Amino acid sequence: MTNATELTGNWPRSAAVFGASGGIGRALCEALAARGAEVVYAGSRRGEVPDGAAFRPFAFDLIDELSIAAAAEMMRDDPPEWVIVASGVLTLPDGTGPERTYKRLDPAVMAQVFALNTIGPALIAKHVLPLMPRDKRFVFAALSARVGSISDNRLGGWHSYRASKAALNMLLKNFALEAARTHSQSVVVGLHPGTVDSALSQPFQTGLAQGQLTAPQQAADNLLSVLAGLGPEQSGRVFDFKGAEVPA
Repeated sequence: MTNATELTGNWPRSAAVFGASGGIGRALCEALAARGAEVVYAGSRRGEVPDGAAFRPFAFDLIDELSIAAAAEMMRDDPPEWVIVASGVLTLPDGTGPERTYKRLDPAVMAQVFALNTIGPALIAKHVLPLMPRDKRFVFAALSARVGSISDNRLGGWHSYRASKAALNMLLKNFALEAARTHSQSVVVGLHPGTVDSALSQPFQTGLAQGQLTAPQQAADNLLSVLAGLGPEQSGRVFDFKGAEVPA
């Protein structure tokens, strides 16, 4: 993979972040603007965005396809060159966390996790990818997780979360293959941000080794540098915050 510092021309003029109110999402918005993006579409359930002239707020809900379709339509006249899905769930709003044993599996919980981690990002791709240009590079990325790797799974547990991210990775591979048939410069990838100091990871930060927890701003810089260095030949894969490929 090419060193990102050699690819300053790959930074986007415009970008969209779905999940802009979360720790990583907000940091991604701010980092994109700081790196020169003139337009940053920033989406959250309430339409909240950072302060700044570059930001274009929009509201969406991962479980409401009509809201996603409306967000994409709003971008149609000036489509983003990069789209990053920075939303997802590890612990549900009612406090239900990852299952440590199959004995705790609950079909309703599994359905919620898949709706937010897998189906929601897929619907964003459904409505945003048709806006992308055929004659130049574009990026579609979604936050995934190393625990979604099947071959790298040595501990088990976290059944719904692991399975939802593994399914997301498969969908991203499918989308990459399909996009490549008509968009030769497309880059469709998953991103593993590491353990970021955010609301998602907060219940699981106890006992982490020194240096294992990353600030959102650093995580955003890491991920953007990885995206800047990826080309069509890497499309369909998952990469961590250092740019190393996460095994399927």
